[in-house]
Amino acid sequence: MKFQDLSLPKYFKEHYTKFPTLNPVQEKSINAGLLDERSLLICAPTASGKTMVATMAIVNHLSKGKVIYLVPLRALANEKYKEYQELLKNTEFKVVQSTGEIDSDSPHLANYDLLILTTEKLDSLIRHKVKWLSEIKLVVIDEVHLLNDPTRGPTLEIIITLLKRLISPQIIALSATIGNPKALADWLNAELVIDNWRPVELKQGTFCEGKLEFY
Repeated sequence: MKFQDLSLPKYFKEHYTKFPTLNPVQEKSINAGLLDERSLLICAPTASGKTMVATMAIVNHLSKGKVIYLVPLRALANEKYKEYQELLKNTEFKVVQSTGEIDSDSPHLANYDLLILTTEKLDSLIRHKVKWLSEIKLVVIDEVHLLNDPTRGPTLEIIITLLKRLISPQIIALSATIGNPKALADWLNAELVIDNWRPVELKQGTFCEGKLEFY
């Protein structure tokens, strides 16, 4: 399957010309209903193309409403902000990041189309009942396995529960490590997409006394 054959904006296709065809997890996601606004739980190894799945969903939604890209860390928020700022620089769409150490409704965020937020910031916005909450059409959840984290997990679980109850957006959840993917997909009301393809082969071995042996 080729990127150029997808019903996605011209600016997206021009930006990613170096990727002529979809890899296995991306093609599986398309076939599972990614562009038909179905929620998906994507389980695939690191560097296997999960972010591109999220990006396809994002550009599919930007003309319809707001998009949230949810990350656990400020460093990751900064990385995604730079990536999407480059993608959208010649379009009408505006991207912003907000990690928000201060509990606030941050009214300026209403002026943006793609909002890259930490879990804590989105929690603050929901509790402040921001008026534009109903405009959110897609929520990407990076590192969704952090639901099991004793510090961040409870907040993330509450956020997802409230989003499903209040606005029912398309949810694209991404992770390389989930122990119970089927149960999580059921809870998210999402299609489960699993693939083990890696761009670089993973080898296991031992290193002892200066000698490396692969299994």
